[in-house]
Amino acid sequence: MSRIQSIQTTLSPKQKGQTTRCQGPSVPQQIFAIFLTLLSPLALLAQHPDTTGWKDLFAVDLSNAVDAAGWTFEGKELVAKKHDTLWTKESYGDFILDLEFKVAAEANSGIFLRSGDIKNTLAALEIQVHENADGSKYGMVAALYDAIPPTKKAAKPTGEWNHFTITCKGPKLTVVFNGETVIDANLDNWSEVGKNPDGTPNKFKKALKDFSRKGPIGLQGLHGKAQAPVWYRNLKIKDLP
Repeated sequence: MSRIQSIQTTLSPKQKGQTTRCQGPSVPQQIFAIFLTLLSPLALLAQHPDTTGWKDLFAVDLSNAVDAAGWTFEGKELVAKKHDTLWTKESYGDFILDLEFKVAAEANSGIFLRSGDIKNTLAALEIQVHENADGSKYGMVAALYDAIPPTKKAAKPTGEWNHFTITCKGPKLTVVFNGETVIDANLDNWSEVGKNPDGTPNKFKKALKDFSRKGPIGLQGLHGKAQAPVWYRNLKIKDLP
């Protein structure tokens, strides 16, 4: 029995048969309206696991960034003008990173996490930002570069906005791509140098379980042969306890 039906059954026969001059909504209609009012915030909350404690990853003037000369905000969109990777000055350990990106044809970029050395891109975890949704399993969009392929294809067509929610908590890495969980991994399982748990080789000179658990976050600039543009927007981060 629904809540509305329950309330209706509690009305006395006299109340049910009562007439009124008021032309407003009936009791069930009023209850349903209240229910919708209460439901709306819940629907908003359901769009993200937590809606509090967020901050911008980069300031509009990029004053909290390293190697910012090759990047600029065009309106609300962060755009690379050079190959240089844009790094946060602040280091992050356990966090949720939420952002949108859009790529042009032949674009090749990435999101670096917890870098142990910003001069060495292989010293950070990299989530691929790429036009390629069908190529090598470790290099396609939403893959953890050279280590973990996405479990499903969820990319929007080239030129449309995509959405990432990336969570790092200790050894756990979770990537939600356009609403689909495509990576849910424990980095402690990468215990050998140069090798993934499935036996395939990787390029890393350190086992992923030994990677830094805290470090700057970076956005790769114009990368690859085409040097094709990539755009980011709504970059938000929330520290986790």
